[in-house]
Amino acid sequence: MSGDHSHGHDNHLDDMTARVMALETVLTEKGLVDPAALDAIIDTYETKVGPRNGAHVVAKAWSDPDFADWLKRDATAAIGSLGYSGRQGEHMRAVFNTDDTHNLVVCTLCSCYPWSVLGLPPVWYKSPPYRSRAVSDPRGVLAEFGLTLPEEKAVRVWDSTAELRYLVIPQRPAGTDGWDEDRLATLVTRNSMIGTEEALQP
Repeated sequence: MSGDHSHGHDNHLDDMTARVMALETVLTEKGLVDPAALDAIIDTYETKVGPRNGAHVVAKAWSDPDFADWLKRDATAAIGSLGYSGRQGEHMRAVFNTDDTHNLVVCTLCSCYPWSVLGLPPVWYKSPPYRSRAVSDPRGVLAEFGLTLPEEKAVRVWDSTAELRYLVIPQRPAGTDGWDEDRLATLVTRNSMIGTEEALQP
């Protein structure tokens, strides 16, 4: 039997996930990490401090003109009124998609991201190709996400910083008249609030 150990392992994990799991195992074995506490933190950012919060903000803006106006004037206060504030969400600006303009958010320097309304940032948001090409070729980036916009629609790119983060308010889909906020929120995706896609169709 050969001593060659070069065959692949069928563990279905990408390299980064495998490394994170290995690190978590080592830290847990050394008593430095409590798995229950770690699970609670992850659950908080995935389900409580996650995209559902942002979806609630968008749905309220779609259904409440006064709130939408407040969001345009002072997004930090309007979002805070719903109980969403904190880490990387202290200073917010809401940018509204219109028939004439589509908004796209990036952080060219690092990966500044509004955790309080969008949860944990996706891996691609932090990647150098996205961070550079979102500015130099926004239409090309959007096309790779499956979103092809009419040539006459302008694309405006917003660069997040440590001081200010952006939330895209996608256009409300047609055919949703009479929907309540909870139902409207089901059409709002994390990517639509970054600007790499539009809200879901009903």
